[in-house]
Amino acid sequence: MLESIIIVLIVILISMTLHELMHGFVAYKLGDSTAKDLGRLTLNPLKHLDPLMSVAFPLIMLLTGGPIFGAAKPVPINTRMLRYNEWGFALVALAGPLTNFILAFIGYIFWHLSARVIGAPDIIIIFWNFWVIVNLGFFAFNMLPLPPLDGSRLLYAVAPDAVRRIMEKMESFGIIFVIVFIFVAGALLSSIIGSIVGWALWLFQSIIG
Repeated sequence: MLESIIIVLIVILISMTLHELMHGFVAYKLGDSTAKDLGRLTLNPLKHLDPLMSVAFPLIMLLTGGPIFGAAKPVPINTRMLRYNEWGFALVALAGPLTNFILAFIGYIFWHLSARVIGAPDIIIIFWNFWVIVNLGFFAFNMLPLPPLDGSRLLYAVAPDAVRRIMEKMESFGIIFVIVFIFVAGALLSSIIGSIVGWALWLFQSIIG
């Protein structure tokens, strides 16, 4: 179990850092330099990780046998500086989970090669297995349409004004709303995330074999 915890922590450090870095990078490309000015366009994980959502929750899920999910410290975005208005914000939001999805797919390729082609040592296979599962868990969790998660930005871009006002009120609570939702509807959340992860693994297997 200690071996699994160490591997998961390493994967979290890399995956969440790239997740947040891509948020900031896309925002910068769309005209908002806030993340760059505040030093968030960096590969230093200490600038991006949230002790509770990035480390504690994923480890709790690992130890309890649930799907591993989490989030990082949000990159500051000045939406007034972004091109394309709410669609620009949606692109910034999508950049993070899409990065995790791509990382998971790349990891699946390495897992496939390690486990089924070259017969690599078990530790290598375990690493790539966790790499895939953790990144898919982050992808699935962050794509949920719950403010302030990334999926809510996509919903906001297409939602009518009445729904947007509700989402803005929910977002005023910040990550507290998500934490409460996790405790109140944890079983439902785990089921949804597990289904998304299962679908992604089926897709990867269909492509790679």
